[in-house]
Amino acid sequence: MQKGLVHIYHGDGKGKTTCGVGLCIRAAGAGMKVLVFQFLKKNDSSELNILRNLPNITVMDGLDSAKFVFQMTEQEKAKARDFYENAFEDICRKAVKEEYDLLFLDEGLHAVNYGMLSEERLLDFLKNRPEKLEVALNGYHPSEALLNAADYVSRISKEKHPFDQGIPERLGIEK
Repeated sequence: MQKGLVHIYHGDGKGKTTCGVGLCIRAAGAGMKVLVFQFLKKNDSSELNILRNLPNITVMDGLDSAKFVFQMTEQEKAKARDFYENAFEDICRKAVKEEYDLLFLDEGLHAVNYGMLSEERLLDFLKNRPEKLEVALNGYHPSEALLNAADYVSRISKEKHPFDQGIPERLGIEK
């Protein structure tokens, strides 16, 4: 059994989710058992369509009516926070009980930054997870504590992006 490590993909560039999905596909291709959860995204991201159909990968559904946090009312934020905190507990329990090899928490850093997931709970899980469990997180602005908990840290920087020219996200490319 190999020791599981922690990956963080962060920055303002495109490709953080793509890195995590690539890791999931590679792990599943090697026969590893993979669990995927997306924070702060609808359950219709194109990558989920293929991941749901690959052997060795389980996708747990997020909050389907997810809006951008800045668009939410305080009541919607409280409801989302409760959902994500409970979902994280379920994810951790499932990852441990069913002996997964890789857990990908897509937009996990955003969930922490927007107060939808307790950083303390996340750090506690990373510290006390099963030894073989690999964990990947992505998003913006990881705290010093999360950076210190990681074994791999990759910064993905934007140099140029079509959004800056007013080009909306495109199916199969950005969503």
